Amino acid sequence: MKRIDIEYGGRMYSVGGREPDEVMREIEEGIESGHHWLRVNDGEGMRRDALLLVTPGVPIAVVPIPGEPSVDPDPRPYVLPD
Repeated sequence: MKRIDIEYGGRMYSVGGREPDEVMREIEEGIESGHHWLRVNDGEGMRRDALLLVTPGVPIAVVPIPGEPSVDPDPRPYVLPD
């Protein structure tokens, strides 16, 4: 996983070094408890922490961004049979 983009309040944030399931579980637990501050990165380049308040009814999107695609060990093109 390269990173996870988080859309919140019409803006994009990101989370690095974590798996999507872990972030979604943290969000779900925060909603169940009534509120939670989710630590994310605001901007690109140098890390700048931002805290997003996760509460019931607040829309939030978790968008996994995969890393580099793996190289196909068989470089021959696939040809459909006639």
